[in-house]
Amino acid sequence: MSDVLSPEKQQASGSDLVAVMDQYSSTPAETPLHMSKKSSVAQGSASAGVTMKEIALLGHLTLRGDSNDQGLVDAVSKVLGLPLPTLPLTSSEKDGKAICWMSPDEWLILVPGEQAYDVEVALRENLTGHFSIVNQSGGQTIIELSGPQAVNILKKSTTLDIHPKEFPVGKIAGSVLAKTSAVFRRADELRWQIVVRRSFADYIWRWLSDAGKEYGLSIEK
Repeated sequence: MSDVLSPEKQQASGSDLVAVMDQYSSTPAETPLHMSKKSSVAQGSASAGVTMKEIALLGHLTLRGDSNDQGLVDAVSKVLGLPLPTLPLTSSEKDGKAICWMSPDEWLILVPGEQAYDVEVALRENLTGHFSIVNQSGGQTIIELSGPQAVNILKKSTTLDIHPKEFPVGKIAGSVLAKTSAVFRRADELRWQIVVRRSFADYIWRWLSDAGKEYGLSIEK
């Protein structure tokens, strides 16, 4: 862990110094669902109707800014190699990175965990004007459901309309999941990713494990 202050950012912000911390650890780390996966009964199966796994230890960066600021849009695209989604409820994805529209002035940036620090530093060096970047990597995780029956588990778990006509590939939306909240993203035709808060991760994992029993749920640990 290191605490680094960019000289360029010191010059740009005057007395408002910004400390950027590298939260990624090269030593083995327990994920938010470490114990939940250990206690799961279902095992991997090639014939399962749905497979569930944790997309663990990604970098989760929340960016706030003005989507009408072309400088911000261009800077994000330059750093991440992805277009900044400006249309509501959309996302972009490439090479293990994704940018998810959360509100008119907020985006969730997902990157491999070991890249989160470098991406944050690069964004701070390229962005100008009024913006905010918060590293939420330790407070969230992603549960992924894939397979032809994944949509049926979600139908049991959320009030969202997830019919393909209403929820195409790339769409992202926040809603309830059982008795808590989550953010749903359709990564491709048969793959759904659910962004959950760390404190509710075990509850949601157990809920989905139970909801998936009738569909031959397989769990990748």
